[in-house]
Amino acid sequence: MQFSLIKEDKDSKARLGEILTSHGKFETPIFMPVATSAAIKGVHVKDLNESISPDVILSNTYHLYLRPGPEILENAGGIHKFMNWEKNILTDSGGYQVYSLSNNRKINEDGVKFKSHIDGSYHFFNPEKAIDIQRSIGADIIMAFDECTPYPCEKAYAQSSMQLTHEWLDRCINRFNETKCKYSHNQVLFPIVQGGMHKDLRVESAKFISSKDLPGNAIGGLSVGEPHEIMYEISEVVCGILPIQKPRYLMGVGTPVNLIENISLGIDMFDCVMPTRNARNGMLFTSEGTINIKNEKWKNDHSMIDLNGNTFVDNSYTKAYLRHLFSINENLGKQIATIHNLGFYKWIIEKAKEEIKRDNFLSWKNKIINKLDQRL
Repeated sequence: MQFSLIKEDKDSKARLGEILTSHGKFETPIFMPVATSAAIKGVHVKDLNESISPDVILSNTYHLYLRPGPEILENAGGIHKFMNWEKNILTDSGGYQVYSLSNNRKINEDGVKFKSHIDGSYHFFNPEKAIDIQRSIGADIIMAFDECTPYPCEKAYAQSSMQLTHEWLDRCINRFNETKCKYSHNQVLFPIVQGGMHKDLRVESAKFISSKDLPGNAIGGLSVGEPHEIMYEISEVVCGILPIQKPRYLMGVGTPVNLIENISLGIDMFDCVMPTRNARNGMLFTSEGTINIKNEKWKNDHSMIDLNGNTFVDNSYTKAYLRHLFSINENLGKQIATIHNLGFYKWIIEKAKEEIKRDNFLSWKNKIINKLDQRL
């Protein structure tokens, strides 16, 4: 993988970059739609390509391990062929999903024993297995196995958890180096900065992660319930340490405002289930604020959902029509809403890049975030 830093904004830490992998080139900042189980729920790959055309999507190691399983993915020739996706894929390591199973898992130095959310069967993940599974999946960018701490979290636990993540990283690197991709493309490994909401631990972790000199670096353990101001403080501290000439990936973040604020701090890559999950529940993002399309107020509103220069959303449908689809529980409504929200996130990222090129990012950011937080 190659990363090129193209431009830095004159008034903030926002930056433009370019990443080249075996499956093609893409610009940063970038938002990666989440295809948890090798699918973005309710959206055909053809529709995704025609409307939004994301350069990278994210899939989940934990879910793909449980279903369909590594063997089936290998027999298919890897995840790209399995889901008919020709561009880039990133997989997380499963660490966050194990974290979310707090009542059904047990952690020790070797790894994590956990109970499947599907059938209650027991499984075991450790750094070596996380790498092996991701080798079988075949994503272009794979993540080191880590422990994600909750919020709030006592410092003593956050410190021991961070140290465990560091030990696991060394094991991940060793396993990665002694194995090869099972398919005809290259894979790269990203480590993950942890340390809870404690700045000194984050500094220590960022320095440790940076010392491994891997192709890119990730920041984990944010967007777990902490106030947004703390998220931004941690991002700023970590971005001040992670190397400039490598991409920075903030995992699991977030709202449109979160994206813009973190881009201003030097983050390059994002993923989040919010645009797709919220869409399925009728919550739409627009350039003027958010809309709950299920509300009565949209019943006879025959205006388009978002016409404010957003070229990545499909304005073939009115608010009244989309509300009608949700009111009769028609799956088409969820699909339209999902494509709309992903298109909106694409628009936000493209606008951010445009403003960075113009050296106008900070001024644009200060104007738009006030609108985006509004409920319409």
